[in-house]
Amino acid sequence: MATFLLRLAAPLQSWGADSKFETRKTNREPTKSGVIGLLAAALGLRRDDTAGLARLNSLRFAVRADREGSLLVDFHTANREEDRKKGKAPYVTYRHYLQDAVFLVGLESEDTALLQVLETALKHPAYPLYLGRRSCPPTLPLCLGTRAGELLDTLRTEPLLVQKTSVDTLRIVADADPADAAAAPRCDLPVSFSPVHRQYGFRPVREWNTKRPAMPGQTEHDAMAELR
Repeated sequence: MATFLLRLAAPLQSWGADSKFETRKTNREPTKSGVIGLLAAALGLRRDDTAGLARLNSLRFAVRADREGSLLVDFHTANREEDRKKGKAPYVTYRHYLQDAVFLVGLESEDTALLQVLETALKHPAYPLYLGRRSCPPTLPLCLGTRAGELLDTLRTEPLLVQKTSVDTLRIVADADPADAAAAPRCDLPVSFSPVHRQYGFRPVREWNTKRPAMPGQTEHDAMAELR
């Protein structure tokens, strides 16, 4: 068993799961459908490639919130051409974002070759990558490599991704066993990203709190060392 780790950080992220009409909300953490979309873009999959998405859906998914970020609500005015011709006024849409959040995402699989393919694709993506919306490109590093071990154990022990934090516990949100009484269904499993007919299924999700792991140590860097 191995776990591939991603660092999802950017000035803005947006991970909508239940957005409708003029208000486009975001979850507090990355959704599995959003991360699968990121992987699919890197691999160059077609939006209606159901077999390719099914293979990615088989990865066990979890996310640790190293920095929760803060909510930003932006608004846009929209007016379709046909509405303008009819004299209709523009309407306002509200879009929710997470500011300055940092997440550690784990993808677990027994197929280590698949995890290697994903890492290579993310470093050389077929299409541009973004964190939920096209206006949210990720900062680097994105890939943190593969660790030998199970998903939750890896997320509990991986060093913190931020230098300064005052929190003692971190949230972990992960795929759960359907028989787990503490699990809740979430409509967050992409079947097809086709713009004609998007399809999502349900997955069981559970949230844990874990003690904050060790923070990364300070390093000393002497830029002139090689000149001496």
